[in-house]
Amino acid sequence: MGRLFGFLGVVIVLAIGMYVYSKQVQSSSAPAGANTPKAAINITGVRSDLIGIATAERRYFASEGKYASLDELISTNYITVARQRPPYSYEVQTSSSGFRVVATRSGDNTYGTPAQLSVDENMEFQTSE
Repeated sequence: MGRLFGFLGVVIVLAIGMYVYSKQVQSSSAPAGANTPKAAINITGVRSDLIGIATAERRYFASEGKYASLDELISTNYITVARQRPPYSYEVQTSSSGFRVVATRSGDNTYGTPAQLSVDENMEFQTSE
């Protein structure tokens, strides 16, 4: 009887482990809700671009004492990123106390990608469907 409970305990622990593992694989294989590998790659590229723009914005603020528009960052060679990564286009929203870099998707959502991704001066990401 003791062997039976021991065996059942091992089976239950393995089942719980497989469940947790499958949930982690699902969440790591689809960043920001992308449904296809192409969309996941695109979202990863957009997130990388947003980080690059936000980092440039922080460097610009450190040297100039104010935040800059996307055009200013490009013209002063703080960044070399393009203004868009289809189907997303980028914009920088600035204020005296901070900034927000926004990537907005144009067109329909055929791959489950978010309508907007943004990062702020604290390097915190937000998404909206």
